[in-house]
Amino acid sequence: MTPQLSWYLALSAVLFTLGVAGVIIKRNAISMFMCIELMLNAVNLSFVAFSSYFRDVSGQLFVFIVMTVAAAEAAVGLGIIITVFRNRESLDVDDASVLKY
Repeated sequence: MTPQLSWYLALSAVLFTLGVAGVIIKRNAISMFMCIELMLNAVNLSFVAFSSYFRDVSGQLFVFIVMTVAAAEAAVGLGIIITVFRNRESLDVDDASVLKY
């Protein structure tokens, strides 16, 4: 017996909700960054589930594009986080807001 589409979508919704809650609650830049990646993976799971359900490859192509953008975002985001940490010696998001003045 294979899992139904609704099981995959429910898991994707739970993962996305955890990611949103983590971004809202956490104040650490690394934790927020990981929660954003969790949200991207939740969307990827739903893309793959729909792709398998409709027997179409286009969902998997979107996953490839999202993973490519996520890899670039990880490289740039971690570079920014390291620069902020070197300048402020803190990963608190509230401390980073001082940089805009």
